[in-house]
Amino acid sequence: MKISTKGRYGLTIMIELAKNYGNGPVSLKTIAKENELSEHYLEQLAAPLRNACLVKSVRGAYGGYILAKQPSEITAGDIIRVLEGPITPVEGIENEEPAKQALWMRVRDAVKNVLDTTTLDDLCKHGDDDSQEAYMFYI
Repeated sequence: MKISTKGRYGLTIMIELAKNYGNGPVSLKTIAKENELSEHYLEQLAAPLRNACLVKSVRGAYGGYILAKQPSEITAGDIIRVLEGPITPVEGIENEEPAKQALWMRVRDAVKNVLDTTTLDDLCKHGDDDSQEAYMFYI
């Protein structure tokens, strides 16, 4: 399974919103500038995140986006599924022989486990830390 820029940049948006949780809305322009990303592309990603009730938009001169839930309640899996679709390392495993099916299901389950147990809160805590502990978190 390969995560595209949709998933990667979507995680970037959500991590930035999590870092600013409780401090008011953050504009996509600010996120784009700080991360050297296309604002237009981030706008395309914000719509599905809003439709999935992961973010809320705030209108006005000081508007932007805020998380719809606490950072500890949103997992990387929630975000990846919205932007990338189902988590499947291999398509059509039902046509594989049983041994291969079991392997692909174990891979899928391992990836799901990591994504579904890693919250935005976790990513914010480890994102700025260069220690060995932070490195091990991402492995």
